[in-house]
Amino acid sequence: MTQQVSAKEPTAEQIAEQKIYSQFGVSDSEYELITSFMGRKPNYTEIGVFSVMWSEHCAYKNSKPLLGRFPTSGPRVLMGPGEGAGIVDIGDNQAVVFKIESHNHPSAVEPYQGAATGVGGIIRDIFSMGARPVALLNSLRFGKLESDRVKYLFEHVVSGIAGYGNCIGIPTVGGEIMFDNSYDGNPLVNAMCVGLIDHDKIQRGVAKGVGNPVFYVGPPTGRDGIHGATFASVELSEESEAKKTAVQVGDPFMEKLVMESCLELIDSGIVLGIQDMGAAGLTCSSAEMASKAGNGLELYLDQVPQREEGMTPYEMMLSESQERMLFVVEPKDEAQAQEIFDRWGVICRKVGKVTDDGRLKLFHHGEVVGDMPVTALVDECPIYKKPSTVPAYYEENANVDTLRYKEVTDLGGALRTVLGSPTVASKAWVYNQYDYMVRTSTAVRPGSDAAVVTIQGTRKGLAMTTDCNGRYVYLDPEVGGRIAVSEAARNIVCSGAKPLAITDNLNFGSPEKPEIFWQMERAVDGMAEACRVLDTPVIGGNVSLYNENAAGAIYPTPVVGMVGLVEDTDHITTQAFKQEGDAILLLGVTKAELGGSEFQYAVHGLTEGRPPALDLATEQKLLDAVLSAIRGGLVRSAHDLSEGGLAAALAESCISGGIGANVELSAGGLRQDVALFSETQSRIVLTSAPDRAEELKAAVAAYGVPVEIIGTVGGDRLRVSLDGASALDEAVSELKSVWEDAIPCLMK
Repeated sequence: MTQQVSAKEPTAEQIAEQKIYSQFGVSDSEYELITSFMGRKPNYTEIGVFSVMWSEHCAYKNSKPLLGRFPTSGPRVLMGPGEGAGIVDIGDNQAVVFKIESHNHPSAVEPYQGAATGVGGIIRDIFSMGARPVALLNSLRFGKLESDRVKYLFEHVVSGIAGYGNCIGIPTVGGEIMFDNSYDGNPLVNAMCVGLIDHDKIQRGVAKGVGNPVFYVGPPTGRDGIHGATFASVELSEESEAKKTAVQVGDPFMEKLVMESCLELIDSGIVLGIQDMGAAGLTCSSAEMASKAGNGLELYLDQVPQREEGMTPYEMMLSESQERMLFVVEPKDEAQAQEIFDRWGVICRKVGKVTDDGRLKLFHHGEVVGDMPVTALVDECPIYKKPSTVPAYYEENANVDTLRYKEVTDLGGALRTVLGSPTVASKAWVYNQYDYMVRTSTAVRPGSDAAVVTIQGTRKGLAMTTDCNGRYVYLDPEVGGRIAVSEAARNIVCSGAKPLAITDNLNFGSPEKPEIFWQMERAVDGMAEACRVLDTPVIGGNVSLYNENAAGAIYPTPVVGMVGLVEDTDHITTQAFKQEGDAILLLGVTKAELGGSEFQYAVHGLTEGRPPALDLATEQKLLDAVLSAIRGGLVRSAHDLSEGGLAAALAESCISGGIGANVELSAGGLRQDVALFSETQSRIVLTSAPDRAEELKAAVAAYGVPVEIIGTVGGDRLRVSLDGASALDEAVSELKSVWEDAIPCLMK
């Protein structure tokens, strides 16, 4: 085979002798394995291609043994993990398509473009399946809002998300943000997209039909994003700032054109396979499409549109320039495909063909510059079962008494402290930068338990949320994993929807550390158990490892993105208290559980002990009871109890509704501060019309859920009495000021 090598690139012999491959994250044993598959030493382009395909970001070589523990099928699941996004049936020949992915490391070094291109990439995953994107969400983590660097990252990540989503015209309708020192220097930026599709329009990323042409769509390829996949598969370091070339540059206006033209192409019915060029760019899309079809692929790199002179095969294959797609049609349909993209003003160039030899062959200037077995690239990456060790901190936390803190008697002050904590405080500073009303389908805006988007032409809607409490997962990964899924389900149900399925983003530290791999194992086990019990299969997701800073690993943060179906828009429910005189009901039992709570962190400055316990059978009864009551027309508002416990939930419902509440209940033998701020799971606050309160109570109790009527909506103050003694008496307007002003004041 004739090998063309750039004068600037090392030879295959130099790569082996100087172990240049190690710079790409390829180990000695992996290099030897690659050499055995190749039957020779790989050249510079080939080792580059293998390095990205065998990176954690693309091959999941450290996490694949764990991902197999998730339930991934169900009667509604039309497409599970393995494609650009998962698909779930919602009836009437329609389906919802959704996925979440991370852009953590790029956002740490170039926050605006890192976040923006994260949004762009997840949008392409959705429309590459043939779906029309209808909503965006995000899940963000930053250090404490005290240092200029954290403020800079926060501001520019939010700007990047807004800049891309707003320009492309897809509403950003929800999400969550947490601030903690654990994420200092290594923010988490997870982007989720939700789309709608008819069953007969579903696409797959396959290179079908030997001899069929392969087309490149989108702007020219540049040198941005080279080795982005491997950059995302190592720890950040002082040198990471110098790797800004590994961060892609986005163009939302171009993405809009690419999206519309690709959807028109799909509507034409001539597409045999289509996939976006995401992580690893042209390399991953071509190799995966060939692998899934059991075929090979030839790429003619001279035909690849290039925006920079003198680009090498290595650079073209590994570039992660944005807004690019790869698709396959039959030869007879070439002209029709070309006409569609010409009309939209989008570059469409034939760059290859499907072959039957099972190899990815690269041609440049008439010579072969790469020749690799597709199965080796996609399917033969070694899978590692890392050692697992219980961390010392976990053992130590078993003996921590979270009630040893001196009882807080100024409960109004404690509530203001919790409401003013950036994790709990209003995120209006963030979501007011997003266009969350574009397309006019947003029925529930950001700020309630879950966002809801209506489905035009029907009475149905989609509820969606992202959830995870990293403190819980840190203190007990298995319980924290169960809570992440359960809280997402609670948010979906409180919005009037039935949970359908989840997509997850597993954000962890380095799997090379046994204590971190133990966190991963336990968290996945907890999530998988919750998904089985709550009947919410995992239809796809992303793994982001090596999230570390100078102090060590971030809190383990397996973010859950969940979508639910609102069967009738009359069922849409929000957290805001609605009318004077409405009855307030508390579902669930409060226990002394402060471990990992916002009260523990904000008031006492600690994260320790064990998180709240969670019984999944109890959770399922609660969800069934609340959804049944909502569908029965008995519920006027619903709000789950999470960060800040009962006190924060009542305050948020008062603030959202612009009305007060009068609550009287028993502390159940608990200290007043514990009764108000405990974060015991499986609890929800409901309101109903006063004349239907007893009916609602009976309906909930029929499911075996503890429930009591604890007060009424009305006035302009939040008053709470425990065992007949006043515990809280706060003006809603003052609580609102604290809650709304917290983040804007910190960002000044």
